[in-house]
Amino acid sequence: MAGNSYERDLDKNPANHQALTPLVLLERAAKVFPERTAIIHGAARFTYAQFWERSLKLASALARHGIGRGDTVTVMLSNTPPMLEAHHGVPMTKAVLHSLNTRLDAAVLAFQLDHAESRVVIVDREFSGVMKEALALASVTPLVIDYDDPDYPADAPYAKGERIGGIDYEDFVASGDGGFAWSMPDDEWDAISLNYTSGTTGNPKGVVYHHRGAALMAYANTVHAGLGRHPVYLWTLPMFHCNGWCFPWTLALTGGVHVCLRWVRAGAMYDAIADHGVTHLCGAPVVMSALLNAPDAEKRAFTQTVVFNTAAAPPPESVLSGMAEAGFQVTHLYGLTETYGPAVVNEWKEDWDGLDGAGQAARKARQGVRYAALEGLTVMDPETMEPTPADGETIGEVMFRGNIVMKGYLKNRAASDEAFAGGWFHSGDLGVMHPDGYIQLKDRSKDIIISGGENISSIEVEDALYKHPAVAACGVVAKADEKWGETPVAFVELKPGRTASEEELLDHCRAHLARFKCPKGIVFSEIPKTSTGKIQKFRLREMARAL
Repeated sequence: MAGNSYERDLDKNPANHQALTPLVLLERAAKVFPERTAIIHGAARFTYAQFWERSLKLASALARHGIGRGDTVTVMLSNTPPMLEAHHGVPMTKAVLHSLNTRLDAAVLAFQLDHAESRVVIVDREFSGVMKEALALASVTPLVIDYDDPDYPADAPYAKGERIGGIDYEDFVASGDGGFAWSMPDDEWDAISLNYTSGTTGNPKGVVYHHRGAALMAYANTVHAGLGRHPVYLWTLPMFHCNGWCFPWTLALTGGVHVCLRWVRAGAMYDAIADHGVTHLCGAPVVMSALLNAPDAEKRAFTQTVVFNTAAAPPPESVLSGMAEAGFQVTHLYGLTETYGPAVVNEWKEDWDGLDGAGQAARKARQGVRYAALEGLTVMDPETMEPTPADGETIGEVMFRGNIVMKGYLKNRAASDEAFAGGWFHSGDLGVMHPDGYIQLKDRSKDIIISGGENISSIEVEDALYKHPAVAACGVVAKADEKWGETPVAFVELKPGRTASEEELLDHCRAHLARFKCPKGIVFSEIPKTSTGKIQKFRLREMARAL
């Protein structure tokens, strides 16, 4: 008989094989910890039993409106309870969750709505103005649901906008059935969410996650972020960033508490840490700066050590020491939208504690080693697909392989094939491999500027500048910034006989770009070019460092 004994009469069946999905984690938490607090939002508290029931009701209401397998439900929400409920209720119907970056302009939002073929859009009233404009520009005509946050601060920096939908979120959820028979995915490879990258050329690309990857990230985050039992997690990281690095699904694994935070403000963060016993948070260097530079009147004392996971450029030594003195333990992570967020962790080794300051700083500057849920991490020559020497000096492209790499780019086979060429995901980031297997980034071949955790395409900013009639040539590069990590600076060469002031060009950029993408400064200069006329970005980076 063909095959060996382990291949006979040992087939998959429903009793021994189920699709991996993070949705079962919340179901388990609701049964095991029904009375434990799951969500804190201002004065509101939701237990795990309530969290589960509200997610079921959302799923039921969506299903009654015809939402099912392969449909896209789009949300324009801040870090509030409906965002957490959407991460569970939407995929319970086999639909796909699409979270919009709340800082984008109407034109980009409209593109995403159309590209995703959004069937339903849930909109926080804080963002109703820009969403009304985006919906007018878009071709799709989704069901629009308004979320009117009952805990919206009276002294909020942004006023609530008008209602633009046909139904209120709470009324929509109330119309659902708390006993809804939710659906496991037909296959763990089925899409669970859609996240758009900041495109380097043209429109952004839609990154598709599957249930398997999201489930594995829940387990991996628990280990590598050191969550332990019943962590208290403060939502400083936007949930629209890689689905909040998959933490909306992760916390259910150990019955953790989600502490919602609409705006990242130092006083509110310190209050949450002190009042709710926050143990973990994630964010960009700008969040660390906000905590360290807060006025004394806003700071609060707390006794617990708070783990701060950061995934941007390595923080300077002064920031790391300041965070340690303030009671924070910083863990450095690295990843991309295409890898469900962090897929690399700077695993700190005890024997490094004995190094001097310079030695420790050199170790902390490295991105690290692969997450346990990632099967392969390497640095290779993208032309030959041969690994670079592990000498800490030879630069190659950082590449990933494994179950926490995206399915691919939505409706973009060419881009997916290019990204997966040779059986590895090409990150576009350039780095080195150290002898001990730790990688370190050296440059970004895609010319992406990471400012406050937001990706900014230098090409997109340059395209906006070129729309000004006085601009002959321009180049946009990153300039180091103590608060934001990096900010874009533009070098501009004007056309002969034409004039333009810095403020005029900045106003022009603000009219064409989301505010966070606009240059923080304009330098008028002859643009260095190669003999063939190509702008020399490395020269511009040198000029930016000299500013």
